Amino acid sequence: MGSASFAAQTKVYFNKIRRIAVKEKFWKFIVFAFIISLIVSAVVGGDMFTTYESTKSGFFSIASAAIWIGIFNSIQNICREHEIIRAEYRSGMKISAYMTANAMWQFLICLIQSGIILGISVIFIDYNKHGIVFGSSVPEYFVTILLLTFGADIMGLMISSIAGDPATAMTIMPFVLILQLIMSGVLFDLSGWSEKISYITFSKWGMSAFGSTADLNSDAFPLKLSEAFPQVVRLETESCYDHTTKNLLTAWGWCAGLCTVCFIVSILSLKIKNKDN
Repeated sequence: MGSASFAAQTKVYFNKIRRIAVKEKFWKFIVFAFIISLIVSAVVGGDMFTTYESTKSGFFSIASAAIWIGIFNSIQNICREHEIIRAEYRSGMKISAYMTANAMWQFLICLIQSGIILGISVIFIDYNKHGIVFGSSVPEYFVTILLLTFGADIMGLMISSIAGDPATAMTIMPFVLILQLIMSGVLFDLSGWSEKISYITFSKWGMSAFGSTADLNSDAFPLKLSEAFPQVVRLETESCYDHTTKNLLTAWGWCAGLCTVCFIVSILSLKIKNKDN
């Protein structure tokens, strides 16, 4: 294995990961995504695009579900194989090839899950039809969901590579998820240091992408905050939801950039753990 090229090792480890996933019934992650998507879509579908706040909350629920599903895919994948990684690293394994193979397999899982999330939500939610980059908004929602799911998945790989064992990884996961929820800008108004921290969370940029595609700042969008109090309206728009190509591509770019950083940190973490081998 030591003399094998990066591409050759990636192919070998990808096939190995695929065989293990099939043996361990990877389809349960697909079923999990289906159940979560069905519950979330059924709950938020009736209120989406009726008021500003209900639409914002609906997108927050979808973004949270995508992040939860993504991180749950991979949170234990690396830490449970630390001893195997250490042994194969001594034999010449390229950690970059091993992590690339993991990322490739996880991308396929996330691709299916994102299709399920969007497909089920379309049944319950009548999405607005006009997109920014594409002619339809539906492909844009799919890209956003995929970036959130895959980004959270790679973040899970990063946590798994840093954690010493599965129990530690599962202990860390709730704190990471809570941070994502708080820093989305939906539950609380962020300013100062909290706003700066929010820039390194997938939830903030996922909400920005959703809001941009939905055109939440449009004059035609219902401005009332609640059906119960129709006289109460929002006083100002939020720039992160501007219906512009720049806004949407910036959100997508941040998601892709954070995903890349998590992937690099995963590789560096495993190299540091095995540097004495």
